[in-house]
Amino acid sequence: MKLLLCISLFSLSLAACAQPTSSVKVEVKKVNGRYELLRGGKPYFIKGAGGGQFPERVKAYGGNSIRTWSTYGAEKTLAEANKNGLTVMMGLDVARERHGFDYNDPKAVADQLQRLRTEVLKYKNDPALLFWGIGNELNLEYTNPKVWDAVQQIAQMIHEVDPNHPTSTVLAGLNQKEVDYIKAKCTAVDILSINTYAGLASIPQQVRTTGWTGPYVVAEWGPTGHWESPVTPWKASVEETSSQKAAVYQSRYEASVAKDKTQCLGTYVFLWGQKQERTPTWYGLFTEDGKESEVVDVMQYLWSGKWPTNRAPHLASFLLNGQKATDNIYLQPGQSVPVATAVTDPDKDLITYRYELLPESTDLKSGGDREERPKPVTGLIPANAKAQTNLKAPAKEGAYRLFIYAYDGHDNVATANIPFYVKEK
Repeated sequence: MKLLLCISLFSLSLAACAQPTSSVKVEVKKVNGRYELLRGGKPYFIKGAGGGQFPERVKAYGGNSIRTWSTYGAEKTLAEANKNGLTVMMGLDVARERHGFDYNDPKAVADQLQRLRTEVLKYKNDPALLFWGIGNELNLEYTNPKVWDAVQQIAQMIHEVDPNHPTSTVLAGLNQKEVDYIKAKCTAVDILSINTYAGLASIPQQVRTTGWTGPYVVAEWGPTGHWESPVTPWKASVEETSSQKAAVYQSRYEASVAKDKTQCLGTYVFLWGQKQERTPTWYGLFTEDGKESEVVDVMQYLWSGKWPTNRAPHLASFLLNGQKATDNIYLQPGQSVPVATAVTDPDKDLITYRYELLPESTDLKSGGDREERPKPVTGLIPANAKAQTNLKAPAKEGAYRLFIYAYDGHDNVATANIPFYVKEK
């Protein structure tokens, strides 16, 4: 019995060692006219990725932090962060008015506060924790400014129970009305976090124009958003190719946050993983099978100053019936048309191709809510098709997209898609 007790105690001590519980103090300070995030007393500029997939790649490519939108799966996320020497912007899931939450209901607001208090107490001592993100895009499709009173109560609660980590709240874009509300109502919020896409380059100027004089983090940034892109007559947004995305990720980052040395504390690129949002390729830096796009190369360069030894393929053009994605392409049912893509590889790797035909997505949400992936239409593209091939238009009238995936055999990929509409003359 004594031996068993000793073994049990030894096992418990090992488990305790495996689960670090000593928090690292994080604070925001203004030093010589500029804001800095200090972690363990040392300056910490965020080179972050939104999403918990592939944390080991964040570290390997020069990143240092990941962002979550809630505490769902937080134990695993924090464990992976600790394992890979990363920190976590931990999201707190604050109810949004457009999902039916009533900020005029005192009991609902109080219950939410108590729930979040429990979550903060549970994770506040983890050494990977960097700061708290109170809600995500609470300004999206809302009408009741009492949401900002609730944000203030949550931020105050966090400061009471966790003096070691700053608070933030995350806005969709940046406009004067919300900045004024947060300055007036949310004095316990330490950092303003902003989600932006095509507007990244103008964020430093917008921050100053709206009168926000405190520190900020860009909590999501990425390609041109579907709401910012060209739209076909049948209301299909036109997506940039992976190579076009790589160019805008680099240019917008270098023109904006890389130059803001006084208020910006860093950024979280979106999305370090894959998701269906308008298309399966729009926002993810990876494909569903974990292959890396040219944007990942760019992030490694922006984070570390070095390009990877093997680069992703570069897609120069993708044409359907001789037309580009922005050309509003109409086809007749059953019509056979040429498909042509031009892909080069910086390392002269052999390129293989995969095509996929999808109906245009109809499960369209806002604010990043989960969407269902459309089911592929099969049998209309030759098997083992190369860079030049043919597509037989579907017999059923409607909106579709043709996708191309070009692989280099080294886990890298180039992607593009073209929306088109099948219609009888």
